[in-house]
Amino acid sequence: MTDNDIDARRRLAERMAGEITLSDEPGATMRKWRTEFDVSGTALADELDVSPSVVSDYEGGRRDSPGIGIVRRVVEALLSIDEARGGGRIRQHARVVEAGFDRDIVHDLREYPARVPITRVYGAIGATELAAGGDTTVAGHTVIDSIEAITRLSSEEFYRLYGQSTNRVLVFTEVTRGESPLVALRVVTPTPSAVVLHGITPEDCWEHAPELARLDGFSLAVADGPLEELLNGLQTVA
Repeated sequence: MTDNDIDARRRLAERMAGEITLSDEPGATMRKWRTEFDVSGTALADELDVSPSVVSDYEGGRRDSPGIGIVRRVVEALLSIDEARGGGRIRQHARVVEAGFDRDIVHDLREYPARVPITRVYGAIGATELAAGGDTTVAGHTVIDSIEAITRLSSEEFYRLYGQSTNRVLVFTEVTRGESPLVALRVVTPTPSAVVLHGITPEDCWEHAPELARLDGFSLAVADGPLEELLNGLQTVA
Protein backbone atom coordinates (compact mmCIF):
# COMPACT_ATOMS: atom_id res chain seq x y z
CA MET A 1 0.00 0.00 0.00
CA THR A 2 1.16 3.53 -0.74
CA ASP A 3 1.31 6.25 1.90
CA ASN A 4 -1.80 7.81 0.32
CA ASP A 5 -3.66 4.48 0.58
CA ILE A 6 -2.67 4.10 4.23
CA ASP A 7 -3.76 7.67 4.99
CA ALA A 8 -7.09 7.17 3.20
CA ARG A 9 -7.70 3.95 5.14
CA ARG A 10 -6.94 5.66 8.45
CA ARG A 11 -9.26 8.60 7.75
CA LEU A 12 -12.05 6.30 6.67
CA ALA A 13 -11.60 4.08 9.73
CA GLU A 14 -11.85 7.12 11.99
CA ARG A 15 -14.97 8.32 10.23
CA MET A 16 -16.67 4.92 10.41
CA ALA A 17 -15.81 4.35 14.06
CA GLY A 18 -16.91 7.84 15.04
CA GLU A 19 -20.21 7.54 13.21
CA ILE A 20 -21.03 4.17 14.77
CA THR A 21 -19.97 5.19 18.28
CA LEU A 22 -21.91 8.47 18.27
CA SER A 23 -25.02 7.08 16.61
CA ASP A 24 -28.31 6.85 18.51
CA GLU A 25 -28.67 3.43 16.86
CA PRO A 26 -25.11 2.06 16.63
CA GLY A 27 -26.29 -1.36 15.45
CA ALA A 28 -28.20 0.14 12.53
CA THR A 29 -25.21 2.31 11.64
CA MET A 30 -22.95 -0.72 11.80
CA ARG A 31 -25.30 -2.49 9.39
CA LYS A 32 -25.27 0.55 7.11
CA TRP A 33 -21.50 0.43 6.80
CA ARG A 34 -21.48 -3.34 6.27
CA THR A 35 -24.00 -2.90 3.46
CA GLU A 36 -22.00 0.03 2.10
CA PHE A 37 -19.01 -2.29 1.75
CA ASP A 38 -21.18 -5.03 0.20
CA VAL A 39 -20.18 -7.50 2.93
CA SER A 40 -22.60 -10.17 4.07
CA GLY A 41 -23.26 -10.75 7.75
CA THR A 42 -21.72 -14.20 7.42
CA ALA A 43 -18.55 -12.83 5.81
CA LEU A 44 -18.16 -10.23 8.54
CA ALA A 45 -18.72 -12.87 11.22
CA ASP A 46 -16.04 -15.09 9.64
CA GLU A 47 -13.57 -12.20 9.61
CA LEU A 48 -14.36 -11.46 13.28
CA ASP A 49 -14.28 -15.18 14.16
CA VAL A 50 -17.73 -15.06 15.74
CA SER A 51 -21.06 -16.63 14.85
CA PRO A 52 -23.34 -14.82 12.39
CA SER A 53 -25.91 -14.47 15.16
CA VAL A 54 -23.53 -12.19 17.08
CA VAL A 55 -23.35 -9.77 14.13
CA SER A 56 -27.11 -10.00 13.66
CA ASP A 57 -27.78 -9.32 17.35
CA TYR A 58 -25.56 -6.23 17.40
CA GLU A 59 -27.09 -4.85 14.21
CA GLY A 60 -30.61 -5.57 15.39
CA GLY A 61 -30.10 -3.92 18.78
CA ARG A 62 -30.59 -7.19 20.66
CA ARG A 63 -27.23 -6.82 22.41
CA ASP A 64 -25.96 -3.91 24.46
CA SER A 65 -24.49 -1.10 22.37
CA PRO A 66 -21.05 -2.19 21.15
CA GLY A 67 -18.11 -0.67 22.99
CA ILE A 68 -15.23 1.01 21.23
CA GLY A 69 -13.32 -2.29 21.16
CA ILE A 70 -16.08 -4.05 19.23
CA VAL A 71 -16.55 -1.07 16.94
CA ARG A 72 -12.82 -1.00 16.16
CA ARG A 73 -12.82 -4.70 15.34
CA VAL A 74 -15.85 -4.37 13.05
CA VAL A 75 -14.35 -1.39 11.21
CA GLU A 76 -11.00 -3.12 10.77
CA ALA A 77 -12.74 -6.27 9.55
CA LEU A 78 -14.74 -4.40 6.90
CA LEU A 79 -11.64 -2.56 5.70
CA SER A 80 -9.59 -5.77 5.61
CA ILE A 81 -12.27 -7.54 3.57
CA ASP A 82 -12.32 -4.65 1.12
CA GLU A 83 -8.52 -4.61 0.83
CA ALA A 84 -8.57 -8.33 0.06
CA ARG A 85 -11.00 -7.54 -2.77
CA GLY A 86 -8.75 -4.84 -4.16
CA GLY A 87 -9.65 -1.85 -1.97
CA GLY A 88 -12.32 -0.43 -4.28
CA ARG A 89 -14.64 0.82 -1.55
CA ILE A 90 -11.81 2.44 0.41
CA ARG A 91 -10.63 4.36 -2.64
CA GLN A 92 -14.22 5.29 -3.51
CA HIS A 93 -14.81 6.85 -0.10
CA ALA A 94 -11.43 8.57 -0.15
CA ARG A 95 -12.20 10.27 -3.47
CA VAL A 96 -15.48 11.64 -2.15
CA VAL A 97 -13.95 12.90 1.10
CA GLU A 98 -11.00 14.50 -0.69
CA ALA A 99 -13.42 16.34 -2.99
CA GLY A 100 -15.01 17.87 0.10
CA PHE A 101 -18.44 16.21 -0.07
CA ASP A 102 -20.55 14.21 2.34
CA ARG A 103 -21.16 10.60 1.40
CA ASP A 104 -24.93 11.12 1.46
CA ILE A 105 -24.56 13.64 -1.39
CA VAL A 106 -21.83 12.07 -3.51
CA HIS A 107 -21.75 8.29 -3.84
CA ASP A 108 -18.64 8.19 -6.02
CA LEU A 109 -16.30 10.56 -7.86
CA ARG A 110 -13.58 9.17 -10.10
CA GLU A 111 -11.13 10.29 -12.76
CA TYR A 112 -10.19 7.71 -15.41
CA PRO A 113 -6.53 7.16 -16.39
CA ALA A 114 -7.58 7.69 -20.03
CA ARG A 115 -10.74 8.67 -21.86
CA VAL A 116 -13.19 5.85 -22.49
CA PRO A 117 -16.17 5.67 -24.87
CA ILE A 118 -19.45 6.79 -23.33
CA THR A 119 -20.95 3.60 -24.71
CA ARG A 120 -18.60 1.59 -22.47
CA VAL A 121 -19.88 3.43 -19.41
CA TYR A 122 -23.48 2.92 -20.47
CA GLY A 123 -22.85 -0.76 -21.11
CA ALA A 124 -21.28 -1.24 -17.68
CA ILE A 125 -24.36 0.14 -15.89
CA GLY A 126 -27.07 -1.05 -18.28
CA ALA A 127 -28.02 2.48 -19.35
CA THR A 128 -30.21 3.33 -22.33
CA GLU A 129 -29.30 6.47 -24.27
CA LEU A 130 -32.20 8.80 -25.03
CA ALA A 131 -30.25 11.65 -26.66
CA ALA A 132 -26.76 11.79 -28.17
CA GLY A 133 -24.33 14.53 -27.16
CA GLY A 134 -21.33 16.23 -28.67
CA ASP A 135 -18.72 14.04 -26.95
CA THR A 136 -18.24 10.33 -27.55
CA THR A 137 -15.68 9.76 -24.77
CA VAL A 138 -15.44 10.74 -21.10
CA ALA A 139 -12.64 11.09 -18.57
CA GLY A 140 -14.50 10.33 -15.35
CA HIS A 141 -17.80 10.02 -13.52
CA THR A 142 -19.63 11.43 -10.51
CA VAL A 143 -22.61 9.73 -8.86
CA ILE A 144 -24.80 12.02 -6.75
CA ASP A 145 -28.06 11.90 -4.85
CA SER A 146 -30.16 14.28 -6.94
CA ILE A 147 -32.38 15.49 -4.08
CA GLU A 148 -29.52 16.10 -1.66
CA ALA A 149 -27.35 17.80 -4.29
CA ILE A 150 -30.05 20.10 -5.64
CA THR A 151 -31.34 21.14 -2.21
CA ARG A 152 -28.03 21.44 -0.34
CA LEU A 153 -25.29 22.49 -2.77
CA SER A 154 -24.55 26.02 -3.86
CA SER A 155 -23.79 26.69 -7.53
CA GLU A 156 -20.06 26.75 -6.71
CA GLU A 157 -20.28 23.44 -4.85
CA PHE A 158 -22.35 21.95 -7.66
CA TYR A 159 -19.59 22.81 -10.11
CA ARG A 160 -17.09 20.91 -7.92
CA LEU A 161 -19.03 17.76 -8.73
CA TYR A 162 -17.17 17.80 -12.04
CA GLY A 163 -13.90 16.93 -10.33
CA GLN A 164 -10.98 17.59 -12.66
CA SER A 165 -13.05 17.91 -15.83
CA THR A 166 -16.59 18.40 -17.13
CA ASN A 167 -15.77 15.66 -19.65
CA ARG A 168 -17.50 13.12 -17.47
CA VAL A 169 -20.71 11.21 -16.82
CA LEU A 170 -22.83 12.83 -14.12
CA VAL A 171 -25.19 10.25 -12.62
CA PHE A 172 -28.23 11.48 -10.69
CA THR A 173 -29.81 8.94 -8.31
CA GLU A 174 -33.20 9.15 -6.54
CA VAL A 175 -34.81 10.35 -9.77
CA THR A 176 -38.58 10.08 -10.34
CA ARG A 177 -38.89 11.68 -13.81
CA GLY A 178 -35.83 13.85 -14.31
CA GLU A 179 -37.27 17.37 -14.32
CA SER A 180 -35.23 18.73 -11.41
CA PRO A 181 -31.78 17.54 -12.59
CA LEU A 182 -32.37 18.73 -16.16
CA VAL A 183 -33.64 22.13 -15.02
CA ALA A 184 -30.73 22.48 -12.56
CA LEU A 185 -28.24 21.79 -15.34
CA ARG A 186 -29.72 24.62 -17.41
CA VAL A 187 -28.20 27.14 -14.98
CA VAL A 188 -24.83 25.40 -14.66
CA THR A 189 -22.13 26.33 -17.17
CA PRO A 190 -20.52 24.33 -18.62
CA THR A 191 -22.54 21.12 -18.62
CA PRO A 192 -21.09 17.59 -18.36
CA SER A 193 -20.53 15.41 -21.40
CA ALA A 194 -23.19 12.93 -20.31
CA VAL A 195 -26.00 12.65 -17.78
CA VAL A 196 -27.58 9.44 -16.49
CA LEU A 197 -30.90 9.53 -14.63
CA HIS A 198 -30.83 6.51 -12.34
CA GLY A 199 -33.86 4.64 -11.09
CA ILE A 200 -36.21 5.13 -14.05
CA THR A 201 -36.96 3.52 -17.38
CA PRO A 202 -37.22 5.35 -20.74
CA GLU A 203 -40.99 5.36 -20.32
CA ASP A 204 -40.72 7.05 -16.90
CA CYS A 205 -38.49 9.86 -18.14
CA TRP A 206 -39.79 13.42 -18.37
CA GLU A 207 -40.85 13.93 -21.98
CA HIS A 208 -38.90 17.19 -22.34
CA ALA A 209 -35.63 15.79 -20.95
CA PRO A 210 -34.15 14.50 -24.25
CA GLU A 211 -34.83 17.81 -26.02
CA LEU A 212 -33.20 19.81 -23.20
CA ALA A 213 -30.17 17.52 -23.37
CA ARG A 214 -29.88 18.09 -27.12
CA LEU A 215 -30.15 21.85 -26.65
CA ASP A 216 -27.33 21.83 -24.10
CA GLY A 217 -25.23 19.35 -26.08
CA PHE A 218 -24.85 16.46 -23.64
CA SER A 219 -25.74 12.80 -23.93
CA LEU A 220 -28.72 11.70 -21.82
CA ALA A 221 -29.41 8.17 -20.65
CA VAL A 222 -31.50 6.36 -18.06
CA ALA A 223 -30.61 3.32 -15.97
CA ASP A 224 -32.79 1.22 -13.73
CA GLY A 225 -31.73 -1.23 -11.03
CA PRO A 226 -30.09 -1.23 -7.59
CA LEU A 227 -27.63 1.56 -6.84
CA GLU A 228 -25.06 -0.96 -5.63
CA GLU A 229 -25.06 -2.66 -9.05
CA LEU A 230 -24.54 0.68 -10.75
CA LEU A 231 -21.59 1.55 -8.50
CA ASN A 232 -20.07 -1.89 -9.03
CA GLY A 233 -20.52 -1.54 -12.78
CA LEU A 234 -18.71 1.79 -12.83
CA GLN A 235 -15.70 0.21 -11.15
CA THR A 236 -15.19 -1.96 -14.25
CA VAL A 237 -15.11 0.94 -16.71
CA ALA A 238 -11.39 1.81 -16.45
